[in-house]
Amino acid sequence: MKRLLFLIVIGMALTAQAQRQKTTTPPLVYNVENTMAKAAKPKMLPANELPVIRELPDALQGVTTFKDWAARRHAVGALIQHYGIGEKPAVGPDDVLARMDGDTLVVYVTVNGHTLKLSSEIKYPDTGQPPYALMIGTSGISLPRQLFQGRPIATMVFHEDQVNDYSQWRPHHERGQHPFDRLYPQLKDNGAYSEWAWGLSRLVDGLQKLGPEATRIDTERIGVTGCSYAGKMALYCGAFDERIALTIAQEPGGGGAAAWRVSHTLTEVEDLDHTDYHWFMESMRENFHGDSVYQLPYDHHQLCAMVCPRALLLLGNPDYKWLADEAMLPSAQAAEKVWQKFGIEDRMNYSIVGGHPHCMLPESQMPLVQAFIDKFLLHRDAKTR
Repeated sequence: MKRLLFLIVIGMALTAQAQRQKTTTPPLVYNVENTMAKAAKPKMLPANELPVIRELPDALQGVTTFKDWAARRHAVGALIQHYGIGEKPAVGPDDVLARMDGDTLVVYVTVNGHTLKLSSEIKYPDTGQPPYALMIGTSGISLPRQLFQGRPIATMVFHEDQVNDYSQWRPHHERGQHPFDRLYPQLKDNGAYSEWAWGLSRLVDGLQKLGPEATRIDTERIGVTGCSYAGKMALYCGAFDERIALTIAQEPGGGGAAAWRVSHTLTEVEDLDHTDYHWFMESMRENFHGDSVYQLPYDHHQLCAMVCPRALLLLGNPDYKWLADEAMLPSAQAAEKVWQKFGIEDRMNYSIVGGHPHCMLPESQMPLVQAFIDKFLLHRDAKTR
């Protein structure tokens, strides 16, 4: 009888332990750029030896527990860098110096004897008490100001031309001649998105290094947002820096949230054959053009999923066919399964709404965007779905 009672007690304890493990909520954000920085990179096959994968690759391949997700996320990030955008190099803390010049954050990054300077003014709210949440706009913030007014959220702009000055609309340097390339001449074949993601991470380094006493910013409540090509930029920045608590990619188009495999089946959209290759490595076009896209070992639902367990909101506009929202929808749906796997589906959402100009958020999308900002930057309890 005593043995039976003992077994019952032990069984109850194990059940309780299992339940606790099952209900443990993944963190909202991390305090390091890359939690798997010391992990080995997976072996990379030559592009012509990669298998043909017609459907979207399984984002959760080999993932049973949340612990497995860290390794899977690391592997996907390595694939995206190797075959798509180029390496985002790690930077040691001793290579970064930072100071505040009034309300302007100034960061110096020194690598290989060369120094790159980044600066950005922080605009502080007129309500609440520091340290404040912070929304960083990649090349600007196109979200309406009223989403931030009356809320204790600071804003700043990441001036990406300080890292890579490529632009579709003004004179610029060519690949290998950008400020980033002075520090990393061996990475001259990089696409702009790896370099821009690197640059935004250095701003976060500066904020962390100075601390809230100097910056008045809470580095556990940082968001990033951008629209169009800068929506892609925001997505890459959020995916490749685990210190970003909230990523809002507004109308990011092809090369952003849209799946290359799906856009390949469409016409008059931004697909892998018809995008701006200053943004990506030229080798991606050489290796995966045409039907070779099915040999690409990842797709952009996995780029989106790299944000998990942090918060992600994707915004589309079907009135602009070039944005390939027909390819973003299945990509978002496939990515969403990762958050669902860990019971945190409230941290990911997507909304594709027409009837408005490009990068002009309509009133119908404002409640969802506001809910994400309030919940994941201000930690206010709000329904986000």
